[in-house]
Amino acid sequence: MVPLTTLTFYGGVNEIGGNKILLEDKGTKIFLDFGMSFGKNGMYFDKFMKPRTVMGIKDYIEMGLIPDLEGVYRDDLIQILGRKPVKPDIDAVLLTHAHADHANYISFLHEEIPVYMGETCRHILEAIKERTSRNLENEILDYKPRNDKKADEIKRDVRTFRTGKKFKIGSIEVEPLHVDHSVPGAYGFILHTTSGAIVYTGDIRLHGTKPEMTLEFVKKAKKVKPVALITEGTRINDLDSDESEQKVYQDCKQKVQGTKKLVFADFSIKDVDRLRTFYKIAKESGRRFVIPVDNTPYLKHLSKDPQLKVPKPDDANIDIFIPKKSTYKKYEKEYFDNGNAITTDEISKKGGKYLCAFAFWDFSELIDIKPEPGSLYVRSLSEPYSEEMELDQDRVNNWLKHFSFEKFQSHCSGHSKGKDLLEIVSEINAKTVYPVHTENADMFKKVSANRILIDVGHKYKL
Repeated sequence: MVPLTTLTFYGGVNEIGGNKILLEDKGTKIFLDFGMSFGKNGMYFDKFMKPRTVMGIKDYIEMGLIPDLEGVYRDDLIQILGRKPVKPDIDAVLLTHAHADHANYISFLHEEIPVYMGETCRHILEAIKERTSRNLENEILDYKPRNDKKADEIKRDVRTFRTGKKFKIGSIEVEPLHVDHSVPGAYGFILHTTSGAIVYTGDIRLHGTKPEMTLEFVKKAKKVKPVALITEGTRINDLDSDESEQKVYQDCKQKVQGTKKLVFADFSIKDVDRLRTFYKIAKESGRRFVIPVDNTPYLKHLSKDPQLKVPKPDDANIDIFIPKKSTYKKYEKEYFDNGNAITTDEISKKGGKYLCAFAFWDFSELIDIKPEPGSLYVRSLSEPYSEEMELDQDRVNNWLKHFSFEKFQSHCSGHSKGKDLLEIVSEINAKTVYPVHTENADMFKKVSANRILIDVGHKYKL
């Protein structure tokens, strides 16, 4: 007898990120996310040795970065493999949020497969598209066929939703519900199937600025009495901490207001909570908030959503930094003649007037800025968790030492600490728990007697 409902996990198993979960129900097939696997990718490749894009997805399939499935991938990529294209066999992809480890390998999928995402998620992907040079791994909203250089851009079938607005895909009713994460427009899903309700958390937390969103998701998930819960477990071992966005604001504000010298703040510009935090600190400290010109698409696109309260690039308290380089993108040139455009000359002369949202790749500008010794570098990112990240951090530290910066670390994670996550799983009380996005799945035995230690590619019957 053919099971009515099954789950197959092609990514996110015993690793952080890379979620690719296939839900099948009475002939309907839906992927929950289709993300890049940083861990598996790092086992074989690095920033200097990448999968050969001229070979399409051949390297990705061979090294197990994506599943070798028929009726899933773009015709051009299938033809590069020497195979005959077939009609897509997947009814939809549900994208939880715009982080690469959930979104980026959508780039490989057939354009006729509808991709459902939140409206804010789409704004972020539009910003990424505008600021990033096209490559095989970031063609989420549209793509250029790789086997025909003269072909026009092909747009994907992108469909957006808002929280609580149910919709049907075949036999499955989808209920998207907003959750709090380090990027806006993040969602979990309640999936009403033939065999009962399945809950997928995506990435969640309770210690951010919008815990009420996650609590609302948990309340509704509990109410449907789910037969299965697919839960993230990134920090399941980090049982407790006093972190919060408010603490980041208070600690960093104290440090910034304690110096009259230049301040660099290193954080993810896609983390809107952190963006607002440092914008507020700059304003309250009498400093100009400096955004590199290549990050202006985030302000441009995210400010379209009034709920996010993201400042526009022409905000009265913002300056746009124009770096020295040989070529500029079209959107960057649009800011050259703006009244709030600045260069290293202005920052060098009046360093104490600015709070610069600069990351490591902006550090070469320090050579021209020549910051005063004792200038402040605020790192508001997670601690390194891989050898490559540790090497990157060593380089940061070498720059800071060379220019005699004072370093300060303050961060609030986008993922639930273990104590909160265990309480969430216990509260939802699903019949079966499938831990993903974690290297410590066995920890969930504390709150679920029927937690599954997942095998990649195995089909689980509900």
